Amino acid sequence: MQGRKARLPLAVVAVGVVTATTLTVIASSDQLPTASAATSTFTPSADTYVDSSAAGTNYGTSGQLGVDNSPIKRMFLKFVVSNVSGTVTSAKLRVHTDNVAGAQSPNGGTFKSMTNTTWSETGVTYNNQPAIDGATLGSLGSVAQNAWYEVDVTSYVKGNGTFSIGVTSSSSDGADYDSRESGSTTAPQLVVTTGTTTTTTTAPPSGDPVLVGAGDISNSGSGDSATAALLDGISGTVFTAGDNVYDSGTTSEFTTYYDPTWGRHKARTRPSPGNHDYNTSGASGYYGYFGSLAGTAGQGYYSYDLGNWHIVALNSNISMSAGSAQETWLRNDLAANTKPCTAAYWHHPLYTSGANHAPNTATRPLFQALYDYNADLVLTGHNHQYERFAPMNPTGGLDTTRGIRSFVVGMGGASHYSFGTIQPNSEARNSDTYGVIKLTLHSNSFDWQFVPEAGKTYSDSGTQACH
Repeated sequence: MQGRKARLPLAVVAVGVVTATTLTVIASSDQLPTASAATSTFTPSADTYVDSSAAGTNYGTSGQLGVDNSPIKRMFLKFVVSNVSGTVTSAKLRVHTDNVAGAQSPNGGTFKSMTNTTWSETGVTYNNQPAIDGATLGSLGSVAQNAWYEVDVTSYVKGNGTFSIGVTSSSSDGADYDSRESGSTTAPQLVVTTGTTTTTTTAPPSGDPVLVGAGDISNSGSGDSATAALLDGISGTVFTAGDNVYDSGTTSEFTTYYDPTWGRHKARTRPSPGNHDYNTSGASGYYGYFGSLAGTAGQGYYSYDLGNWHIVALNSNISMSAGSAQETWLRNDLAANTKPCTAAYWHHPLYTSGANHAPNTATRPLFQALYDYNADLVLTGHNHQYERFAPMNPTGGLDTTRGIRSFVVGMGGASHYSFGTIQPNSEARNSDTYGVIKLTLHSNSFDWQFVPEAGKTYSDSGTQACH
């Protein structure tokens, strides 16, 4: 089998509807699906706002949408949902605030359904505006500039059709949003998930390797004990996505916290380091505890194969820039790879909606190298929560053909973090359940399953083909 070749540049232009990869949901390790769920993203067919201080003016071609109470500004959105089948299980309206200077924390407004779906983007003024007469769908409080926000509109969007949503604000410090004229990357979105899932009790093929793990693991609490108990019942290779111990990565912390819990699976663990591991100079506690399992001390990046998969462990605590020793090694490693599927893991996420840690753009060269060589999966930690993203390219665009699916799996045992602004293409999130992610690595696909701690019920699972 020949090695996987780097991809050539390809320009992709998205217009109107972007349909995400169809996901097959797996109910449990001994069940197979008989139906599927799919997510489609729609941009508005029309959007505008009105202003009481210019009552006869139409703003349909503006790149901005505003809501306010002094002067009164109201915002209107219209979406045409088409070519979706099955039951609508989720509909989310996503809007992006612009970066115009003004109030530091403007009010995001109240979102309502409308019965009028025939209004014209270029014809609406304050004087002839359609009534915002439907049910309240949701409200946004204080919002930041240049950020995404999400409103659940599942109660309104039930299937194919035309839907109008009006937005008002009772605050004199109202928000400004990007309109569809601002460009596809920040235009409003309606994300509709359809389909239902039923299961049978037919067992999947056995013998495929399993990769299981999490990041942000051991401290004086009980979370790491709960997730270690999950590992007791799951065979396969264990990975860690950094911050193996808290708070300082000392030898004592590895001995006291990690070794009695996750440490009982040390022989089958392939770790990666986090920033807390590096709170001890040179991460000497980390490298001393894991020894050769952690790769070369001071580097911390290495690779191995599991079945038809090539697995790469990387170190986001050292240089990751293009041309750095690590990035050069990664490209050479990927060029020599002969496996059809590739996964990678490290600590700091390029994509995350966590409130505590922002996306780490310094990791982008690693993501770019993986994308260039057709990698399929990236796992990170740092934010203490679980989040699944749709397949994306290195600049965060939805890419259902060649994009890499990424997960934040920082639910290994450290205290939970909350979510902030929900980032584009975030598909599933949880911030109150410890757990591990179990990946079953088939010959040309993978299954993922969030396995929750005992007593909790949150679940997320699915399958995806390799590129």
